[in-house]
Amino acid sequence: MTGYGKSIIDLPTKKITIEIKSLNSKNLDLNTRFPAIYREKEIEIRRKLAKELIRGKVDLSFFFETTAEESKTIINKSIVSHYVQQLQEISKESDTLSIAMRLPDVLKIEREELDESEWSVIEIAINEAINQLQKFRKDEGDVLKTDFVLRIEAIRTNLNNVINLDDDRLMAVRERLLKAISDLKLTVDENRFEQELIYYLEKLDITEEKVRLDNHLNYFLEELNGEVSNGKKLAFISQEIGREINTIGSKANFAPMQKKVVQMKDELEKIKEQLLNVL
Repeated sequence: MTGYGKSIIDLPTKKITIEIKSLNSKNLDLNTRFPAIYREKEIEIRRKLAKELIRGKVDLSFFFETTAEESKTIINKSIVSHYVQQLQEISKESDTLSIAMRLPDVLKIEREELDESEWSVIEIAINEAINQLQKFRKDEGDVLKTDFVLRIEAIRTNLNNVINLDDDRLMAVRERLLKAISDLKLTVDENRFEQELIYYLEKLDITEEKVRLDNHLNYFLEELNGEVSNGKKLAFISQEIGREINTIGSKANFAPMQKKVVQMKDELEKIKEQLLNVL
């Protein structure tokens, strides 16, 4: 969601700089700073930004720089003439005009009206700034995509290591139980022991978790390669990936396997941090 765009317009009497920046946000948070003359166009531009940028804390700013004299103050000729006529009737002074110019309502300030042709140029500049921001976002997205793929494959590699360790894990569990019984110096029924052992090992079985985790990893990559960006969906898939990793960890009961689980969790946390910057 992070991005920046800038466009500069040179008009006959002014220079306008338009800046748009976007930061991470769960939803769309628009903040626009419009000069009074363009205020009537604010809603239109806010709608455009919402449609184009979708999510993020977005700030749009106008900066003005006057490049030529531009007078909006006009002499009210009819009032001045009226003042001069009355002053001449009551005074013999020749400089009645200077007196009249100091009287009320002689000068009036015209309210600047929106020039549609000028606005058309400004609108093009806004689009250019939006396009720059979108390109900024896309470039950053390409970098994030590469990072996501590497981390998902790192999780998959550790998952394969977990699968390869599974037989050793079950053997280690069996040996620990046999040693515990031997240390107690008890005589046990071999058949009953095997039944209880099978029941215990079934509770430690991670076959379903391994299959689901592999499916979630594939699903994440499918969504990552999709045409439509959906950071919220990727975040949900990452939560499901975390659920399966945690379950494998709780069932592992085997130090080498738990080490691989920790490595998977580390990669997943880095993915979750980066997902905060995905639309």
